Amino acid sequence: MAVIHHTTMQPTKLELLASWLPTRAWYAGGAEEPRPAKTGGFRLDDPAGEVGIEFMAVTDGAGPDAVTYLVPMTYRGEPLEGAGHALIGTSEHGVLGTRWIYDGVHDPVLVAELYALLAGRAEAQAQSVDSTPDPTVAASLAPAGTGAELVGVTDGPDHTDVVVRETGAAAPLTLRVRRVLRPGEDGGPGRGRVTAEWRLADGTTARGAYAVALAE
Repeated sequence: MAVIHHTTMQPTKLELLASWLPTRAWYAGGAEEPRPAKTGGFRLDDPAGEVGIEFMAVTDGAGPDAVTYLVPMTYRGEPLEGAGHALIGTSEHGVLGTRWIYDGVHDPVLVAELYALLAGRAEAQAQSVDSTPDPTVAASLAPAGTGAELVGVTDGPDHTDVVVRETGAAAPLTLRVRRVLRPGEDGGPGRGRVTAEWRLADGTTARGAYAVALAE
C-alpha cells in the first residue's frame, strides 16, 4: 500500500494544474487563469511501490459555468524516459524531495493499474488516507484479460483515448478517459467502465464515468 505523507509540496499540484490545464485540447475555460479546486478522485497502488497514482477531479469556475476535469497523475522520483511531453511539472515534496508529476495517461504504470482496476484485480484507494479502500468507486470489464500494456494516446475534445494491447488479444482495446466529467454520464456503450464521485458547488455529490473500455 502507498504511504500518504501529509506534508508540503512546492508548488502544489493545483498550482501546477492552473498553468497546465489551458494547454490541453479538452480545456473548456476562457481567457482567465484557471483556479482549479480538488473536488474528488481516488488513488491506485503501484505493485512495485515506486510510482504514486492518483485520479484527481478538479473543478474550475463557479455557478453554471463551472467545469469539472479529470486529471490522472503519476508522481515519480526521477523522470520517466520518453515522456517529457506529458510532464505537468516538478514539485519539491517535504519528505521525498523532487517529484516529477506526469499526465498519467502517458505513464505505463498508471495505464496497467487502470486496466487492473477495470478487471477487478486492483482496488481503488481513498485519496488522503493510508490503506483505506474507496467503496464509492465501481469498476467492471467483460471479458477481462490478465493484463494490458500502453500502445498510444490521443486527446479528443472532452476525453483522452488510451490504446492498450491486452495480453493474448488479437485487437487493441481503447480506454476512453473522460476529461470533462458530467453528472450521470455513463460514457456510452462499452465492455466496462469506472464510475466514481465528485463534489458539486452546492455541496451535493455527483457521479459519472471516469473511464470507459470502448466496445470493439
